[in-house]
Amino acid sequence: MRPQDIAILVKISSLKDEAWQLSTLSSSLFISISEISESLNRSRIAKLIDYEKKKINRQNLMEFLEHGIKYVFPQQPGSMVRGIPTAHSHPFIKKYFISDMNFVWPDPKGEIMGLLIEPLYPKKIYAAKIDDDFYKLMALIDVIRVGKIRETKFAISELKKQITS
Repeated sequence: MRPQDIAILVKISSLKDEAWQLSTLSSSLFISISEISESLNRSRIAKLIDYEKKKINRQNLMEFLEHGIKYVFPQQPGSMVRGIPTAHSHPFIKKYFISDMNFVWPDPKGEIMGLLIEPLYPKKIYAAKIDDDFYKLMALIDVIRVGKIRETKFAISELKKQITS
């Protein structure tokens, strides 16, 4: 698995039962069609998507996010940079948690200063700017990667609502 595989699966799951094509995923995620195709092959082998590579195995994806993401793609907050809020600094999550420190994906045109959280893939920031649902889901995943127990439980609960329903 590669980090962008998670973003691709999360994007597909956010579409619910809406039809999608490699080209639409490519343009909305800023990932080449060939990379998306390779990613779906890896996800099929990992049993995160079905054999035809069209339907997400939502329970398997959720299990991986809940129990594996922080070990496979760990993250230590970095230096202070300008960027886009993520993890518990995301506007939706911020309603539930108070924090003195912001976490951000680096972006020179970003709204706030905060500790750097490396995005799972370099162009994730562009994809998040054009899709609020994707942005929220990726921020919840960052909570699992860097959050404390209470924050992580909240993120898992919210992800379950979005991914498995």
